[in-house]
Amino acid sequence: MFKRAAIFATGIFLVLVLLGGCGSRSGGEQKPAGKRPAKQDVILATTTSTQDSGLLDVLVPEFEKRTGYRIKVIAVGTGQALEMGKRGEADVLLVHSPQAERELVDSGVGINYRLVMHNDFVLVGPENDPAGVKAAKSAAEAFKKIAATQSTFVSRGDESGTHKKEKEIWQEAGIAPGGRWYQEAGTGMGNTLNIASEKGGYTLSDRATYLANQKHLKLKILLEGDKSLLNIYHVMQVNPDKFAKVNAAGAKAFVDFLVSPEGQQIIGSFGVDKYGQPLFFPDAGKKEEELGGTR
Repeated sequence: MFKRAAIFATGIFLVLVLLGGCGSRSGGEQKPAGKRPAKQDVILATTTSTQDSGLLDVLVPEFEKRTGYRIKVIAVGTGQALEMGKRGEADVLLVHSPQAERELVDSGVGINYRLVMHNDFVLVGPENDPAGVKAAKSAAEAFKKIAATQSTFVSRGDESGTHKKEKEIWQEAGIAPGGRWYQEAGTGMGNTLNIASEKGGYTLSDRATYLANQKHLKLKILLEGDKSLLNIYHVMQVNPDKFAKVNAAGAKAFVDFLVSPEGQQIIGSFGVDKYGQPLFFPDAGKKEEELGGTR
């Protein structure tokens, strides 16, 4: 009698052990608090500067850990990111070309449009500065000097936010750039900086990507601080009412994270330990007209 009871108890113990083993997660993976979202993948279309600067390497893992969503980053020029939004090929956009962004918002494709952060653009070039742009009082004047001396200028040429800003400055300067001295890279910011460095040329860069790559470059900041060089970033969801496949919940969660105190703290502290200065300035809750320069 006692022997049968002992065998029965042992059997129950083994079943419980097996059930416990089946319920454990392999590899020690830690599950985020709460229930996992039904649709985990969130497609983020963003400018290359957020990737090349290393900011996404900090933001994305923290967001995924907190929410259980998985971010799929597609880093392209802002123009391409906005086009992806127009076609419903992304769930959320993080971009830096306010005028072009507003067109998407006005069309109803972009919703939950929020100011996230800013930094600035800088004009970089060889230390010997053959065009003499250090003496310029504005970005437009610096561009005039580059054109007048036909010094090599490497443009991104990709309809990114940086390229759009560059074209605005050429227009302000009254110059239609062209000829052998003006070269279009058609690539991201990091690669454009490398090309300008190799060719001993000038280029316009966002400050964050330049600082993140400067130790590999033969380029110096030659012009900065012009108010026209302010570089403003917004985030927005792609409207699920226009594109049924959009992960609306995941996109909203990412927007909410970027503008939350936690997300803003990560943005504001990014780069300080390595460069002695932040690479981006958090702006959630502000208005664009309240923003000043970064210096």
